[in-house]
Amino acid sequence: MTRLALAALAVLLAGPATAAPQPPSPAASKKPAAAAPAKPAAAAAPGPAADIAYGAYQRGLYMTAFMEATARLERDGGDTPAMTLLGELYNQGLGVRQDSAEAGRWYRLAAARGDAHAMASLGLMASDGRGTARDLDQARSWLEKAASLREPTAAYNLALLLLASGSPAELSRAAALLRIAADAEIGDAQHDLGVMYARGQGVPKDPAAAAGLYLKAAKNGSVGGEVELAIVLYNGDGVPKDEAAATRLFRRAALRGNAIAQNRLARIYVTGRGGQKNLVEAAAWHLTAARQGLPDSWLDETLKALPEPDRKRAEQLAAERSAAL
Repeated sequence: MTRLALAALAVLLAGPATAAPQPPSPAASKKPAAAAPAKPAAAAAPGPAADIAYGAYQRGLYMTAFMEATARLERDGGDTPAMTLLGELYNQGLGVRQDSAEAGRWYRLAAARGDAHAMASLGLMASDGRGTARDLDQARSWLEKAASLREPTAAYNLALLLLASGSPAELSRAAALLRIAADAEIGDAQHDLGVMYARGQGVPKDPAAAAGLYLKAAKNGSVGGEVELAIVLYNGDGVPKDEAAATRLFRRAALRGNAIAQNRLARIYVTGRGGQKNLVEAAAWHLTAARQGLPDSWLDETLKALPEPDRKRAEQLAAERSAAL
């Protein structure tokens, strides 16, 4: 339901691991919706007449969903949910050959009948130039229409566009849109709204509210939310300080490939705060993060005296972890 890109958080800690970084602005965390591909909007929730088609879709029986939706349209040419479902199947290539132009045709038919999910998908397709010429004005127009109907995917992606401007009025509106998406359990939206509360951008500054949103984001699979939750736990910012719990979260995010979590975990292994001191692990995670473009001069200096056998072991671990990501 949400943009695929995970949060690209600001580089952590210019100093030792005992200090926390400031959270990045949401605008710096993601590209606006027009700049990167996104997952299509979720198909509309089934009503009583849609149970068979949508039930098949939700169970992964995509050919059955296609045939049921097609049959419904043969019986009722104005069946809007069936149109949206066919658009979704063609958009993702589920049960049928992927065909963006055909997806767009079905979405437009459904959007003309007021379907917000179809509008959201058309906005994302226009932003990427899928099935149509890339048209950012048209993309925003569709997202505005869908967001006005409180469609979560549209609200989220429109918020990303507004965050890129940075004006106070648009930040305030972006926060309201992110709330719609966050209430729909979109993890990245919960993360971004949390960052806004942490910085007091578009909403009053509220570290506790930020922490609560990071927790929800982490539970919904947002690696950015997981990292931010680890940061606030490590520093006791809006929540009781818990370095051990923070370390577990950093490690989980590091194993998921997040370079910032890898960097912070390396610093924790150097200091032993929140976990056992282990310079081989510190060097391994530092090298893993550096290979993703996140260098750290403090770690370079701290680990430069590592014995050669330990350094080779760290390099081996880093290579194995990088290959597994």
